[in-house]
Amino acid sequence: MLERFKGFWQGVVLMPFVRLFIKLGISPDTVTFVGTVGVCAGALVFFPIGELLIGVLVITAFVFSDLIDGKMARELGRSSRFGAFWDSTLDRFGDGAIFGGLALYFAGVGDSYLYLCVSLYCLVMGSVTSYARARAESLGMDAKGGIAERADRLVAILVMTGLGAIFDLPVLMYVALWVLAFASTYTVGFRVLKVRRQAVVLDAATAADVPPAGSPTGPPAGESAGPAPQA
Repeated sequence: MLERFKGFWQGVVLMPFVRLFIKLGISPDTVTFVGTVGVCAGALVFFPIGELLIGVLVITAFVFSDLIDGKMARELGRSSRFGAFWDSTLDRFGDGAIFGGLALYFAGVGDSYLYLCVSLYCLVMGSVTSYARARAESLGMDAKGGIAERADRLVAILVMTGLGAIFDLPVLMYVALWVLAFASTYTVGFRVLKVRRQAVVLDAATAADVPPAGSPTGPPAGESAGPAPQA
């Protein structure tokens, strides 16, 4: 849902920063790296010691780099395969740090084994959600969809954690974690089933393209259509 507002943020709200960084000669890859370092620092320094609001504010300040770097690359005409790989790889560090920081909070001052486990579950399922899409696309299939895109996960946990800290209502963060755990599970299941349907069709089409043994265009009867397996 939040991806629909991406153009507004990139083209209006964050455009002054895009122009400033381009003028200073800063590369999009550098913005990506600095933003990730900031997100990781905000989560892993402040969350474990119970400074949830400060952590959320620091993370929010740096998480916008994920929008700025892409807009910079397009403005400079530097969109590249490495840039896309670099951005996606560092995203996993940022996501892991946020939920890892919450897990450390619940293992320490937050003192809740249950929510320590829920935080770790959200961390793992978030990574699986992204991996399922990436792996499907590498095989020529589509795995988009679900109800827990990366932007939705980040906004939900950051907003609810921040509000919970401001109003001293930790239940808001607890609710957000449970909702994200369910949403991530649903999204992974949705993507697995979506890829399975595509794979069945593609495998059937591939099998139909292989001539049967003994046919004029196929291998002689009794012989394998492929090379003999190696020992």
